[in-house]
Amino acid sequence: MSASSPDSRPPSIGRRTLLGAAAVATPAVLGVATPAAAAPSPAAAASARKKPRALPGGGDLGPNVIVFDPSTPGIQARLDQVFRQQESAQFGTGRYALLFKPGTYNGLNAQLGFYTSIAGLGLSPDDTTINGDVTVDAGWFNGNATQNFWRSAENLALVPVNGTNRWAVAQAAPFRRMHVRGGLNLSPDGYGWASGGYIADSRIDGQVGPYSQQQWYTRDSAIGSWLNGVWNMVFSGVEGAPAQSFPNPPYTTLGTTPISREKPFLYLQGNDYRVFLPEKRTNARGVTWGNGTPRGTSLPLSQFYVARPGVSAATLNQALAEGLHLLLTPGIYHLDRPIQVNRAGTVVLGLGYATLIPDGGATAVQVADVDGVRLAGFLVDAGPVNSATLLEIGPRGASRDHSANPTTVQDVFVRIGGAGAGKATTSMVINSRHTIVDHTWVWRADHGEGVGWETNRADYGVVVNGDDVLATGLFVEHFNKYDVQWNGQRGRTIFFQNEKAYDAPNQAAIQNGSIKGYAAYKVGDGVTTHEGWGLGSYCYYNVNPSIVQHHGFAAPVRSGVRFHNLLVVSLGGQGQYECVINDTGSPTSGTSTVPSTVVSYP
Repeated sequence: MSASSPDSRPPSIGRRTLLGAAAVATPAVLGVATPAAAAPSPAAAASARKKPRALPGGGDLGPNVIVFDPSTPGIQARLDQVFRQQESAQFGTGRYALLFKPGTYNGLNAQLGFYTSIAGLGLSPDDTTINGDVTVDAGWFNGNATQNFWRSAENLALVPVNGTNRWAVAQAAPFRRMHVRGGLNLSPDGYGWASGGYIADSRIDGQVGPYSQQQWYTRDSAIGSWLNGVWNMVFSGVEGAPAQSFPNPPYTTLGTTPISREKPFLYLQGNDYRVFLPEKRTNARGVTWGNGTPRGTSLPLSQFYVARPGVSAATLNQALAEGLHLLLTPGIYHLDRPIQVNRAGTVVLGLGYATLIPDGGATAVQVADVDGVRLAGFLVDAGPVNSATLLEIGPRGASRDHSANPTTVQDVFVRIGGAGAGKATTSMVINSRHTIVDHTWVWRADHGEGVGWETNRADYGVVVNGDDVLATGLFVEHFNKYDVQWNGQRGRTIFFQNEKAYDAPNQAAIQNGSIKGYAAYKVGDGVTTHEGWGLGSYCYYNVNPSIVQHHGFAAPVRSGVRFHNLLVVSLGGQGQYECVINDTGSPTSGTSTVPSTVVSYP
């Protein structure tokens, strides 16, 4: 798709393209030296052999965390080197974090490829200014940005060379805590297809131009203006956001975000690394950093076990049991058992898309029913042996009140297949009350290696059993049954993006009792209170275009279960929807890729 000029009319949108592009040693542990004069008895020696030595906090961030300061020579060359390696490595093993110490950098263009994160190391974005650009484009994929996944920008101020920074991304590519002193263009060069995206806690002084972006969610930010919308543009707590106007233009605008707590981030205090933990906000609006030091607390790196690829799950769990938090440096971690987060207030923070792969059918991460856990910035990749679950927030039956200090799951992404065969019955299960899921992409792969209706079988994407859960920026795609199944009371979702599984072989394969297909978003029959804003589901049954999906959304018909601004889209007529929600909403038809919408339900 192309457009001759970047005017306010969105280019026509085609279907998402299917074709894809195609060890560090465990850190040494520290022990306590035994005085030479005090030789241990045989029993004491045996006991000492059984008890693990205490693990160290802090330490080096490893070879794939590249730190620059304004005097570093050859910054552009190093950025270019990483980009060349990562530009088209969609399912590669490289992982990088590019960190910039506070100061001013001139004449840079940091192009970001796959599994690359760029971030400033100040307390405020304005502490680290790049007179230049942080660019995502789609030259590697012939101008198609729908596969520009898994990359991020955070905590920087940009002064774009031509006045506008280009950030043409798809899913799992957050733009957080950024200050763009100019405009932001969310489309690729040539205005090709694009399917994103997420902005939070950012200030864009000029205009944001989504152009060809099919959908976008912006939270707790400030913008100069917003140019256009294609299918689903959602704003909550955004100063300068366009007025509510769904479906034409397709803007869903909430004045505030009910509850938010920004993602933890690494920063420098003098020469020492710390991790800042922003405080919770209610009815939030605008950025957290606009009036000096942000509100929250911080932890020294010495309170983190700095993990390197190759470390075992047993060692990670030992660190947690000893009271340390986890900092996962870039790379791939194989787990033979779950990482067990049992202590209130624990932080598990990944850098550079650190990737957890559970082996032998294990769950990757399990969180106890405790206050204030923060999971952020990592990818969970299903292993070849089916896992019952990949990520569990709270055990089954969790019921404690966490309203004062909720658990947050932020920029935690899940993938089943693509990099190789993977299976998981349910990807993410949320049992703990008051959990906030703030930007996730839970994806059963539709391209890459190990892809097929049964090859990367994954029935459920996100299952919410806990009450009072809030999702802000929920992207869940291609599951064999329900993409989202929400059983908890008083749940809320602001922005949902979904595609049904492309590869269903026939109508019978998706038949749900008497209903044609499983809804993308299903609210449990026993739920009495639930609310959603700005939710979209798309179908593209390319294996069998005759498949009919009855609806995108299913919910009990009760006054307390309410939806605002829903849409379903048939991409190029490859399959069709009969309704939008339950038995309400016009069917899609033909090949025009025009959404069918419901503004309010019931």
